[in-house]
Amino acid sequence: MFTGIIETVGEIRRISRSGQSARLVVQAKWRDGVHPGVGLGDSVAVCGVCLTVVAFEVGEGGVRLDFDVSHETLDKTGLGAFGAGSKVNLERALRVGDRLGGHWVTGHVDGVGSLQRAVQRADYWDLEYAMPAALEPELVQKGSIAIDGVSLTVNRVFPGGFAVTVIPHTVAWTTLLDGGVGKRVNLETDVLAKYIRRLAETAGIRSSGVDRALLERTGFATPGDG
Repeated sequence: MFTGIIETVGEIRRISRSGQSARLVVQAKWRDGVHPGVGLGDSVAVCGVCLTVVAFEVGEGGVRLDFDVSHETLDKTGLGAFGAGSKVNLERALRVGDRLGGHWVTGHVDGVGSLQRAVQRADYWDLEYAMPAALEPELVQKGSIAIDGVSLTVNRVFPGGFAVTVIPHTVAWTTLLDGGVGKRVNLETDVLAKYIRRLAETAGIRSSGVDRALLERTGFATPGDG
């Protein structure tokens, strides 16, 4: 389990493919020191994808982390498009008692989206993303979403996409603006939204039947709040 608060940005040193799977090697240096307190078998979110550390080596340049990536992960996330030199957002798994600064992020990617529009407003950026239509019922205005592992608040949801605003700190400490318009990103919707959707469908309320009027009748929205 993660929070979506990125700890550092690493660099992919190598992706070695073997059949349909791959070995991913990432070099990183944590802000609080050379050694990040990661060991064999630990979980690390790499651009929002939960991966297991299968080898590591500590040196003056930080720590090298090795991950085995399955064919399922390569097919269902954007990791397969990365290459040597690509920058990746990194976050170690949440420990019991840690501050939860973002939201509950599982590291299980729901789909791949793409950056469609980026507008700078002073130091802030308004970003619009396209997303798979199947994910749309799991997004709500002022709800949470993880983009390449970064916890963000949804400003708007519209047919085929959504919008967020990124503050200067997030721009400086993540890869969100790397690659520009068209960049493919890993998306994970709020886990609570998944359960609510499943409960609604089990109760016979299909996604196509969830509208503003229904949300107001059931108390999930207030009339006139936009």
